[in-house]
Amino acid sequence: MKSMKKEEINKEIGETFKKYRLRSKLTQESIAESLGISAKYISRIENGTGGVKLETLVNYINILGISPNVIFDKLIVNESLIPQLELSKKASLLSEENINLLNSIADLLK
Repeated sequence: MKSMKKEEINKEIGETFKKYRLRSKLTQESIAESLGISAKYISRIENGTGGVKLETLVNYINILGISPNVIFDKLIVNESLIPQLELSKKASLLSEENINLLNSIADLLK
């Protein structure tokens, strides 16, 4: 199994955060204010030049409403996890009503 370097991880997480921040039409400054950190730190995270603390990662995910699987999508290389990631990506595109339906179906399949 391929091991990822810190720089690769930082780059992928930063790119994902930037993409979702822009989709949400939020500025680096507004995210920084919500997180209680500097806009400069947000810039470093998004450019992949600075790592992100676990607390910041979790709060960033919550602010942007991103599924953790989306954040780690390109970082997970374990083949047995790929189908779960694919399902999660597809589910993230569904309406809330369809997500509830999918959850009901999953409950039946258990």
